[in-house]
Amino acid sequence: MQWTDQIRNVKILLVVAAVVIAVASLVVSHFLVRDLAIEERNRMEIWAAAMSSLNSPDENTDMALVLKVIEGNNTIPVVVRDMNGDVQTFRNVKLEGRTLDDSLKCAAHEAERMFASGRYIRISLDDTGVAGDYIEVCYDESLMIKRLNVYPYVQLGVVMIFVVVAIFALLTSKRAEQNKVWVGLSKETAHQLGTPISSLMAWTEILKETYPDDALLPEMDKDVKRLQLIAERFSKIGSLPEPVPSSLVEVMDHVVDYMDRRTSQKVQMIRNFPDHDVIVKINASLFEWVIENLCKNAVDAMGGAGTITLTIIDSRIGERGARSESGKASGFVAIEVSDTGKGIRKKDLKNVFKPGFTTKKRGWGLGLSLAKRIVEEYHKGRIYVKSSEVGHGTTFRIELQKQV
Repeated sequence: MQWTDQIRNVKILLVVAAVVIAVASLVVSHFLVRDLAIEERNRMEIWAAAMSSLNSPDENTDMALVLKVIEGNNTIPVVVRDMNGDVQTFRNVKLEGRTLDDSLKCAAHEAERMFASGRYIRISLDDTGVAGDYIEVCYDESLMIKRLNVYPYVQLGVVMIFVVVAIFALLTSKRAEQNKVWVGLSKETAHQLGTPISSLMAWTEILKETYPDDALLPEMDKDVKRLQLIAERFSKIGSLPEPVPSSLVEVMDHVVDYMDRRTSQKVQMIRNFPDHDVIVKINASLFEWVIENLCKNAVDAMGGAGTITLTIIDSRIGERGARSESGKASGFVAIEVSDTGKGIRKKDLKNVFKPGFTTKKRGWGLGLSLAKRIVEEYHKGRIYVKSSEVGHGTTFRIELQKQV
């Protein structure tokens, strides 16, 4: 559990760091755009002064310099209009009009938009300074500033995509590495169990011949076969066992009988199975292990005293119109394992199937993770926590597809 919390804390720190970087980028971009906007306004004031000199020249006016200033604006869109709102000239403005009148109307519309946004400079044409004739130089942001306004968001979007892809690749690589470790560990465990199990089987046969009437020998034989079954399960973790049609009721009965003999009498196991047989394609050995794992977790959650209810739900999806690839009506079978234990906290529900997560003082946190893999990868089903309430118990649900 501590390992899972540490991973969660690292993720939170990474998200906070990403947010800080994003905010810092936006702030820097904002100040940069603001400074450029001030610089462009200063340029437009000089340009407006040149237009004033062009409209009211005197003997001291250097027309070459005035024209050079006016012609030097190749980036900032500008529209000059008189006091009546008529367009006098425009520059760097894209107009869609086909005729001169249409172009002037479009330019007048652009000038009004620029004026409404506060980007204009009013220049009086009267040397006395008394209100009289004037022109308005309306301008817009240059293409560079517009791009700088959008650039930080594009940059952040690219960075986020890169981060998401990197995290996905990292998690995929990590998951593949974990799978290899689990497969290797499972096969090595099965291999190591093989020799002592074979020896125990031989000793059991010798004891049967020596003490044929001993009542304990059949129980010992069952336990040895149980160890053999466990070794077989571990050996199949790394392979893709072929599911075969099996009786789900028989599989569940076998699990209940096994758990009933090996748990306290304070643990009551209730079977809610249908009267008819339910045939599904499963690997009985691995699927029994999944149910056993859920039952053992339930016993631990109840502290060795309580009720475990196992339910088989045979629901026909075909009755609602669903069809399988073969054209036959398809259905699903649900298995629910409920207990009266301490329950699972809401914040831990999303972590119960993650490797390493456990609420036990002694535990590896691999049982439910392997159970999920067996159900979803080997049997193409689904396993999840249907409900859980702290102090009242938990219900796990498994859903398997079937043909009916």
